[in-house]
Amino acid sequence: MAGIAEVARLAGVSQATASRALTGRGYVSAATRTRVIEAATALQYVASSTAASLVTGRMQNIGVIVPTIGRWFFSEVLEGIHEALLEQRYDLSLYDAEPETAARDTIFAQLLARKRFDGLIAAGIEPEHRELDRLLSFGKPVVTIGSPEAEVSGITIDNRDLTRRATEHLLELGHERIVLLGGHPGGRETSFGDQERVRGYTDTMRSAGLGAEARHIPSTVSMPGGYAAAAQVLGDSRVRPTAIVGICDEVAIGAIIAARRMGIMVPADLSVVGIDDHENAEMFSLTTLAQRPREQGHAAVALLMRHISESDAPPERIFEPATLIVRSSTAPISREHSAVIAGISPRR
Repeated sequence: MAGIAEVARLAGVSQATASRALTGRGYVSAATRTRVIEAATALQYVASSTAASLVTGRMQNIGVIVPTIGRWFFSEVLEGIHEALLEQRYDLSLYDAEPETAARDTIFAQLLARKRFDGLIAAGIEPEHRELDRLLSFGKPVVTIGSPEAEVSGITIDNRDLTRRATEHLLELGHERIVLLGGHPGGRETSFGDQERVRGYTDTMRSAGLGAEARHIPSTVSMPGGYAAAAQVLGDSRVRPTAIVGICDEVAIGAIIAARRMGIMVPADLSVVGIDDHENAEMFSLTTLAQRPREQGHAAVALLMRHISESDAPPERIFEPATLIVRSSTAPISREHSAVIAGISPRR
């Protein structure tokens, strides 16, 4: 099989020039690039990433860190990153770094320290653990998704605002017994973004004068987790809420399934709001705050490529707004059909 040396010889250029022409990294005249590509085609040359790295100093590989690959949002982000990296002819090294685990510590302390990447995309890093400082210490460009750090480029998601708007939507419909489902209260096994969503909900309830009514029911962030948490909170008619905010759509859909199985009508007896606009949200007629995670993955790659090619480029923050999509899982509270029974009605 022909190597870069044979391609360079046939094209009449240096190996470095041939590499630049084939990778698109660095200036090469149009005529030279055409000559090198024709030589590579004639020799059926297949580029070696290892050889290219020796010439360009780049690994053609991007490290991607997510708190979980099991949630729809992060899997969609990964799809977007993968699509964009394929277009750039880059490989992807994925690190599934669940918060507050030994595996996450190993990833940050050992695996990333090998520096087998040209840059990093990190979703849901933990500011309180100074994880950004650890990432920057590797000397590679870093782009974040959903994190507040202004000193690096990133895709900004206002997670507090998501639950604020979801809760306010229910308040405007007359609900006051509103429960938040999903996530762990102390942050364990919960991404930074989910912790922010819990704060957004509690702050909104407090601002509405309903701090005493605020309840966060922790659960694993999944449909089964939402189902189990909803079955728990809906099972006691004395304190049953009239509305639920799911920390994400998976949890909200689990809550709808639990309500249906218990004979509680959605939305006549119970309103439910989610976050993300999951691929199954329409099927369950779920009112939700829609994000575009795949597009966020694309945008993160574009930012990282700019920093790889321009080492002195200033940080850039891209704000990703969410859109409230009202479907038929929410409705104004009705005293006659309220899920709160036994003579208990919402405060007025």
